[in-house]
Amino acid sequence: MSSQQKIDRLGPILHFRGGDESKIRVAAMIVSPETAPPPANITVRSGQIAPLLIATVAGLNFWRHDFTMAADEGGYRLGEAWYPVVTDLTGDMRIAFVSCNGEENGDLNRDSAERNIMWARLADEHSVSPFALLLQGGDQIYADEATKDHPLSEDWPEFAPENPDPQALASLTRHLQERFADRYMQILSAHVCAGIFATIPSLSIWDDHDICDGWGSLPEHLIKSEVGQAVFSVARQMYLLFQQGATDADIPALFWDPTGRNLGWQRDFPGVTIFAPDLRSERDRDDIMGPAGWRAMDALQPKGAHTIMVSSVPLLGPRLSLLETVMLAIPRMQHYEDDLRDQWQSHSHRDEWRRMLKQVLRLRESGPVTVVSGEIHLATRAVMGPQNTVINQLVASGISHRAPPSSYALCLGLFAGLGEAPLLGHPIRIKQLPGQKHRYVAQRNYLTMQRRKGHWTAKWHLEESGVTPALALDDERV
Repeated sequence: MSSQQKIDRLGPILHFRGGDESKIRVAAMIVSPETAPPPANITVRSGQIAPLLIATVAGLNFWRHDFTMAADEGGYRLGEAWYPVVTDLTGDMRIAFVSCNGEENGDLNRDSAERNIMWARLADEHSVSPFALLLQGGDQIYADEATKDHPLSEDWPEFAPENPDPQALASLTRHLQERFADRYMQILSAHVCAGIFATIPSLSIWDDHDICDGWGSLPEHLIKSEVGQAVFSVARQMYLLFQQGATDADIPALFWDPTGRNLGWQRDFPGVTIFAPDLRSERDRDDIMGPAGWRAMDALQPKGAHTIMVSSVPLLGPRLSLLETVMLAIPRMQHYEDDLRDQWQSHSHRDEWRRMLKQVLRLRESGPVTVVSGEIHLATRAVMGPQNTVINQLVASGISHRAPPSSYALCLGLFAGLGEAPLLGHPIRIKQLPGQKHRYVAQRNYLTMQRRKGHWTAKWHLEESGVTPALALDDERV
């Protein structure tokens, strides 16, 4: 992998659209040069599926096949190539969860084998015991360097010029489209990842690095500037294309809010509901979600016996508001304000955090709720009690982002010992992973969840320590 390498072909990449006891619906995305002929048809039992051209951006054509596979079908054929897929969503099933696939600086120049070592392990596991779904919890790319080498955005996000020339702004949009597309193409085409994306349908939610570091927690004048809005607009377009296989025309069918102001979503499987609130599209320094997101959250009703929430930022965490107070009092530490303001636990979001926790407790009335999250580049877990309404949170981060020092994880673990209880009678505790001594593990990692005979368990896959013992998710012991 190198920033000098030009990738102009990608796919197929599967996106999960829906499923029930008899079938699953998916979209397969293929990206090719604008001058190339259309890709081959996809063949499934019901017939031949021709590709649909949904967009042309940055010299690339985005082709999509929309198709259904019967529960006993087991895969699809593209041209002469066969791609196995788990198509039976009843009974036992396995889900993989990943986040933080990249780094802020020099990510495209990293050695591919080193960068993708955890992806290679996931691929090996998938070949032995296939996954039905790949959940991607945010920061699927690190787009922070995409703004470089253009005069309007060279100093972003520290500075944005006022009243830029319209031609220069149009030039910036083209520049960003090319840079975002190049980043997605290189990262998604990595050899060990290509087979995963072609055979495991994905469900993704974005986080700040899919836009830029700290999006929404930056000063308001930067977010609302014409440069800031150009960055967001292009990031959103590329998120829809590469991570959802979609354009604005598909939004009413795929997301909570038909206007697209919030890109949260819900999918119902046999026996399980998975949902992901969008914590970036409406975010500003005071609010994590706006009216569109909260309307959808208030109306959400799980249909499965188990509910999985994907929160790009950990929902259950330590008393970061105390740390925020201390750091803001130290001038040289104030540049971390945006990072702390990104968290649910920030002083700025305390009331909104309580509102979301109450919503999750409401969902808990229908059955067990598991929150999965990434973002912090560490592995950990948390519980919110009491036992009769326990909520489990599993944090797996990141699959390719290198871990911070172990000393950082130890200090955060000591801080977490202070405890937190934003809702009276529902204390939050940060706990060790099964088999681990400390609350936070500073190793690259990903998470797997498995349903067997109706019961869910989870395991963390840690770069140095290996696979943890299984953690029961529908057991009320905490």
